[in-house]
Amino acid sequence: MQLHPPPNSDWHELPSPSFTHQQKHWLFRPGALTAGLRRLGSVQLRVSREFSEGLRPEEAWMLQVPTHTPIWVREIIMSVNGIDSVFARSFTPLPASHGLWQGMRRLRTRPLADMLYHDPQILRSPFFACRLREQAPLYHTARHILGPDCPPAQKTLARCSVFWRAGSPLLVAEGFLPEFWALAAKATYDQGLTKHSV
Repeated sequence: MQLHPPPNSDWHELPSPSFTHQQKHWLFRPGALTAGLRRLGSVQLRVSREFSEGLRPEEAWMLQVPTHTPIWVREIIMSVNGIDSVFARSFTPLPASHGLWQGMRRLRTRPLADMLYHDPQILRSPFFACRLREQAPLYHTARHILGPDCPPAQKTLARCSVFWRAGSPLLVAEGFLPEFWALAAKATYDQGLTKHSV
């Protein structure tokens, strides 16, 4: 299904020219993000909360359903080697959380990837990326999880994509904390040293 952000959206189909090569790589990296993080170190996932609410106006285009439609939301954070690195907000229409996407309610501390990458009938939209603003629902997720340790919105890059199963959407939005980029850079540097020493 074709998906395009509205003109007033913060999300963009192409990376900003201000993004570094490494940022572009992670923001538009295909496959499961969890698998990529595990190449950087030991990954731990913590579930912050799961709840139902009405679909926010700025997120309605993602599911292509009306604003205020009841949705089921899951908010988590993943750490790499004990350092909080990526937080995520995932949601689907409430009926789908009891139907086609009911597995979302049973994940506990397992990543969404466990249910998204083993079914050939599940299709994924292209990625969209942005620098967060304070009003963004995904930034509210970060503030709820991190409290006073939450970095300013403009220092947080994010990506999102929509998974479709039999016409039913599931949105996954992921924010990369500033500390993540240092981890990724060190891993790239270490891998470069390893290659040159072989």
